[in-house]
Amino acid sequence: MLYYLFDWLNENWNLPGAGVFKYISFRAACCFILSLLTVLIFGHPFIRMMQRKGIGENVRADEMEKQGTPTMGGVLILTAIIVPTLLFARPDNIYILIMLGTTLWLGLIGFIDDYIKVFKKDKAGLPGKFKVVGQVTLGLAVGLLLSLHPDIASTKTTIPFVKNIDFDYAWLISWMGDGAAQWGWVVYVLMCIFVVTAISNAANLTDGIDGLCTASAAIMGGTLAIIAWLTGNIVMANYLNIMYLSDIGELTMFISSFVGALLGFLWFNTHPAAIFMGDTGSLSIGGIIAVFALLIRKELLLPILCGIYVIENASVVIQHTYCKWYRHRYKLPKGQLVPVEKRPFYYTPLHHHYQSKHRPDGKGLSDEKIVQRFSIIGILLAILTVISFKLR
Repeated sequence: MLYYLFDWLNENWNLPGAGVFKYISFRAACCFILSLLTVLIFGHPFIRMMQRKGIGENVRADEMEKQGTPTMGGVLILTAIIVPTLLFARPDNIYILIMLGTTLWLGLIGFIDDYIKVFKKDKAGLPGKFKVVGQVTLGLAVGLLLSLHPDIASTKTTIPFVKNIDFDYAWLISWMGDGAAQWGWVVYVLMCIFVVTAISNAANLTDGIDGLCTASAAIMGGTLAIIAWLTGNIVMANYLNIMYLSDIGELTMFISSFVGALLGFLWFNTHPAAIFMGDTGSLSIGGIIAVFALLIRKELLLPILCGIYVIENASVVIQHTYCKWYRHRYKLPKGQLVPVEKRPFYYTPLHHHYQSKHRPDGKGLSDEKIVQRFSIIGILLAILTVISFKLR
C-alpha cells in the first residue's frame, strides 16, 4: 500500500526520498525491521495477556516443566508477517496474493487445532485427517494457479546440480504423446499437493524443542529470500542460467517479513521458552516454505534446504514401521511398547532421540545444544542449496 502512496507523492509532488520505495531492497529491509519490531514490542504484552487468561500448553507427563506455558504464539508470528507485507509489497502481485492466502489458510487450520487443545481441553486437537484435507486443498489451489493462471502458467521447475536445469513435469507423461502438453498440469498439481502436505507436516513435527522449529525455519527463509532475489533479477538469473521470473521480486518483501517475525519470536522462544507457537505457527511455517519454493520454481531444492525436516519426518516413519514389524514378529500383546533398546531411535521425532530424558542411561544432550547443532546443520544445508546453482 505504501508503495502506491509514495509512488504518487513522487510523481505528483516530487517528494524527496519517495522514489526509494521503488527499490525492492529498501522495501524488503523495511519489512524485515517492522516484522522484527512488531514481535519484540508486542511479545511481552501478548505473553502477559495469555497468562492472565490461563491460555497455556497441555503437555506430556515427561514435559511437566512446560505445563501452562503460553501457547498460540503463531498468531503473533502471522500478524508480523501479514502487516508489513501489506504495507510494503504490491498487493496486486499474484505471488503476494498466493502467499497471503497460504498464510491465512494454514493459520486458520492451526488456530482451530490450538483452540480445541487449549479451550476445549482436548489434547488430540483437530483430527489429523482434517489437517491433511486442509493441506491438500491448499496444494490443489496453488498447483492450479501456477499451472493454469494466464499470468504465470507453467509446469516447469529447476533441477539442482544439473547443467540444463529447466525441467517440465509434462515430461513424466511424455508417453502420452501430444496429450503430455495438455495434461502436464495434472502431474504438476499432484506434486504441489505432495510438497505442501509433506513440508507442512514436517515443520509441525520439528516443533518439539524450544527454538528448534523457529531457528530452522528462519535459516530456510533467509535462503529462500536470496534465491527469490536471484530469480527475479534478470542479470543474476542469466548469469546463473536459472529460470527468470519477472514479477517474483515482490516475494522478497514477504519472505523478509517471515524471517523478521521468526527471529523476533526466537527472542521469546529460546530455552526455556516463554511462549510456544502452537500449530497456528508450525503448520503455517511449513506451508509457507513449501508454497514459496513452488512459486519461485525451486521445490526440488527442498530436500536439501529442508534437510532437517526430511530427517525428522524420516525418523518417525522408520520408527513406526520398525515397531509395527517388531510387534508382529514377536507377537507382543496389544498396548505393550517395543523395548527402548530394540527401537531404531530412543524416541522420535529425531531431536527427542538426543535428549537425556529419553535415553536409558540419561546421557544425552541439553535442549540448547541440540538446537545449536541442528541449526549448524541447517546453515550448511542452506549454503549447499545456494551453491548448487554453480555446482553443475
